[in-house]
Amino acid sequence: MEKQQKTIVAILFVTLVAVIGLWGVDFSQGYSMVSELTNDPQSHIGNEVNTMGNIKNGTLQVAPGIITFLLVDVEDHVSEIQVEYTGDLPASFAEGQGISLSGTMVSAQKIEAHQIVMGCPSKYTG
Repeated sequence: MEKQQKTIVAILFVTLVAVIGLWGVDFSQGYSMVSELTNDPQSHIGNEVNTMGNIKNGTLQVAPGIITFLLVDVEDHVSEIQVEYTGDLPASFAEGQGISLSGTMVSAQKIEAHQIVMGCPSKYTG
C-alpha cells in the first residue's frame, strides 16, 4: 500500500472513532441558572432545559410515581422553580442537596424533569 493510501485510511479511521465516541453527546446547550429561567420564562417554555440548584428545605414531596420539590438558584438563593420528576430517586437525594437536572419547562413556574444528577458532596467541612 502506498504512503498516501495509508494516510487516507488512517484519517478515515480516526474520523470514524471520533464520530462513534461522540455519538449521543448533547452539545446543544449548557446549564441555565434558575434565575435565568424564571426571569425570561417565555423563551424557555416548551423547550428542553438543563439547570442546577439546591432542593429547597421543606418542599420535597415523595409520592408513588412522582417526586416534587422547589429548586432554588445556587447564586441568588431567591429564584426558585417547581420541579416534577417521575424517575427513580437518585442516591443521597435529600432536601438542601445540590442537583443538576434536565427536563422540559412546561410553564413559567414548572419543569418536568426526566433526569436528575446529584451534586458531589464536599469532603471539606466548615
